[in-house]
Formats: sequence, C-alpha cells, structure tokens
Amino acid sequence: MFADDYGNLYLYKNKDFSFTKYDSLGRQLGKMMLTVPFKVQGVQNPLSIALFSENAQEMKFVDQNLNEIQRLDFKQKFGFIKQVYAEDLQQVWLIDESSKRLLQYNFRNDITINSYPYTVNMDEIIDLLVFENRLYILSKNTFRVFNLKFDKLFEAPVENAKRFRRENENILIVTKTAVFKYIQNKELLKLFEDPETQIVDKNSLAYFEIKGNKLYLYSLENLRKAKPQKSLEELEKTKQELEEEIEKLEKEKTEKGDILKIIEEISNVESFGI
Repeated sequence: MFADDYGNLYLYKNKDFSFTKYDSLGRQLGKMMLTVPFKVQGVQNPLSIALFSENAQEMKFVDQNLNEIQRLDFKQKFGFIKQVYAEDLQQVWLIDESSKRLLQYNFRNDITINSYPYTVNMDEIIDLLVFENRLYILSKNTFRVFNLKFDKLFEAPVENAKRFRRENENILIVTKTAVFKYIQNKELLKLFEDPETQIVDKNSLAYFEIKGNKLYLYSLENLRKAKPQKSLEELEKTKQELEEEIEKLEKEKTEKGDILKIIEEISNVESFGI
C-alpha cells in the first residue's frame, strides 16, 4: 500500500500484477494490469510514478491516472539490471549485476554519466537510493550506507524492511510495522511503530496503518508532541477520535466504491503475502 499527499491510496498486488489507485473514499481512480512483476518506487510525485521490473528489465513511468507515459528498456543497452532508482525525470541509477557496476544514466539524452565498480553483495537488495554522493542499500533485514567508492559508512539491522522514502534531506526506511529516520553516521531513529499493525505507510502529512480492518491516520503534529519512546502510549489517547472519524468515513458509500472494501483487500493481500 502507498499513500500520496492528496490522500489517495495505491495498491499493487503480486497475485495478478495489478496496480490500482483509489481516492480516500475508496473510489477507483485508475488501474493498470501488468504482465510481469513490477516494484513501485513510490508515489511522492503522483504525476510521474516509477515502476521497475527485474524480470522484464524495464522501467515504466505512469501519470496520475496510471497511464503509461514513458518506458525504459534496459535489455538493449546494459547487462542484467538488479535494481533501479529514478532520481528525477531525467536520470536513473542502475545496479548492473553483469558488469558489477553502479551506473548513473541520463535517459533523456541516452548517456551514461558515471560508472562505479562495486564488490559488495547485492543479492538480497530490495531497494536503492542515491543522494548527495551516498548510496543507500536496503535488504530485508539490513540497512547499509556507502560512498560512491563503496567504502562502507554505516550499517544497521532492520526487520522486515520494505522501502526507502526521502523527504528533502531526510532518509526514511519503511518496514512492515515501523518507520525509521537515518541520523547520518549515527543511528536509526524510530519515528513510528505499532507491532500489531498489518501495514504501515507515510506521506508528508501523516502516518497510515491498517489494523483490525480499519485505516488509522496519525498526524505528524500529534506525533511531534510525543516522545519517540512513548509515542504509542500518547497515540492511544487519540484513537477514540480517530475511530469516530473512520466510522463517519465508513458511512460515506458510493456506487463507485467503498473504502472498507479497499482496506479489506489490502489486509487480505498482506495476510497471504501477495
């Protein structure tokens, strides 16, 4: 599950390779059916969402209606691409497993800008991010930071990691039940956690979680008032109000969709690991 800053929810299902966008009431706004597995990089820019397929060796960019606006075919130009990070609308960073190199590729001009050899293990990489000459690598249970010469700058364990999220200078890690912030060369600071949740996500305004077939939204303003180690205790005080808001939302049904159905579908996807 992903949430953009407009309150829209996105669901990618490995079961049928579908990617669907819903508004906050559960109305479907767009859907694309893919023929092979793809990984969604994020929805921070809903006008240009990047998806990468290791199987197809290609990257797609889709618009706010999930219509394809551009496709990058890596098979004709590179070896086997293990992971991709779209930095902006002009260039991407590629982990080329065949040549053991990190490539900075400007796809607008079809030029490889830089090439950096590496010897570190990339077998279990699930996400990649490059920012200010630092390479951030995420596997399911490990977070690592390198410079572009692949000198290791930081490493820390992290359980059930899902993906990176960058907010200006801040590098965040989203896991199954928590969100962490990387404090450069020092530690991972826990911003939000709920061990009982099914899915956690974050946009610029709030944290989202699916728990007990309900969607909870925690505003950043409320979280800032609580100390990190006591945030869940503080949040318990606001749950009654949140549940009342959600009950109102549950009543706002339309012929086009129902947010409860979307939450149930997300819960089923997580339960079956699809």
